[in-house]
Amino acid sequence: MVVQHNLTAMNSNRMLGLTTKTQAKSTEKLSSGYKINRAADDAAGLSISEKMRKQIRGLTQASSNAQDGISAVQTAEGALNEVQDMLQRMNELAVKSANGTNSADDRQYIQDEIDQLTTEIDRVSETTKFNEAYLLKGDSTTTDKATFIQSGYAVAGDLYAEGSDTALTTAQLKEALEKGQKIYTDTSASGQTDDKIAKANKDYAYVTKLYDKDGKEVSAENVLAGKNADGTTDAQHYYTSDAGKTGNDNDANVAIAVADAKKTDGTGYLEQFDVNGKLSFNLHVGADSSSNNKIGVEISSMSAAGIGVKNLKVDTEYDATAAVDRISAAIQKVSTQRSALGAVQNRLEHTINNLDNVVENTTSAESQIRDTDMATEMVKYSNNNILAQAGQAMLAQSNQANQGVLSLLQ
Repeated sequence: MVVQHNLTAMNSNRMLGLTTKTQAKSTEKLSSGYKINRAADDAAGLSISEKMRKQIRGLTQASSNAQDGISAVQTAEGALNEVQDMLQRMNELAVKSANGTNSADDRQYIQDEIDQLTTEIDRVSETTKFNEAYLLKGDSTTTDKATFIQSGYAVAGDLYAEGSDTALTTAQLKEALEKGQKIYTDTSASGQTDDKIAKANKDYAYVTKLYDKDGKEVSAENVLAGKNADGTTDAQHYYTSDAGKTGNDNDANVAIAVADAKKTDGTGYLEQFDVNGKLSFNLHVGADSSSNNKIGVEISSMSAAGIGVKNLKVDTEYDATAAVDRISAAIQKVSTQRSALGAVQNRLEHTINNLDNVVENTTSAESQIRDTDMATEMVKYSNNNILAQAGQAMLAQSNQANQGVLSLLQ
């Protein structure tokens, strides 16, 4: 028996210390809910968990980004819905003005409403915004050209107005017709017999559309480029009816040189306005920097000039008739933009669904790595609690063992 070293008590104390440390870790895990509270708990598990947390938080924000994108798209599309309603009303007014039963005053009243609606379209374009970003007026840092076929008259050969011996330009022909002057095919016939009076279906034609040699309607963009309807560049003339170059004298089919049709200074058949370029922005819908995580949105300038109804005239029968085609093209342009925005919105809704699903599954995986299994840990805690109590009892008993030495000393 020795008294200098109580090895039994030392052993009991060491084991009690280990049990206490293990119990402290269990207490920490149970109270925090995490089984990894520091890198020492599981170095590899902590690294994996943090990578997953980065992805989860990034994807959660990406889902929010996509929802903001939907809100912006809905704002723009809602405004365009109102623009389209105004265009439908303008179409009604143009069709009404094209009717021959209207007086000049009637058409002026119609023109006044058309002007107000055009101004309102511009106002909607200028003021519609989301989070201080204007959505419908395009990008003011870039400039584009909006080109449209304008109404007018096409001359077949030289025509003369009553009392005039000078051949008329198309602009002069329009002015003479609006004044009610007779138009002649020969200057010597001016004021004489009627057999040389120009016929509208033969000697001149009112232009609302242009056609290529195959009778296919040519867009303003192709006219400007001197192309046929199919994009080929062998256009020599455009025609005022869909009869094309095969048309006969009974058709309102006047050939117009490409160079004349391309003019945009008011002497040709194109009208052109400066407009802002397309507004473009990207929605970041992923947790990483990959370009695949960008969804682009483009919105053209939806001003009156941008959609083709700027300076729209309906105060004469012919202008009102031409305006119907111009408004129809504007309605189609707005519909195309609305369809594009609707497609983006649908895509974003699927994107959000996918992001939320990935976040849920990744969170589940991260939970398996980092979260405490409370039932299992409670079993460990209870076991260590019992061991701690036993260790304390054994330590007390070990301290009593050396008391036997006293009996030897008595």
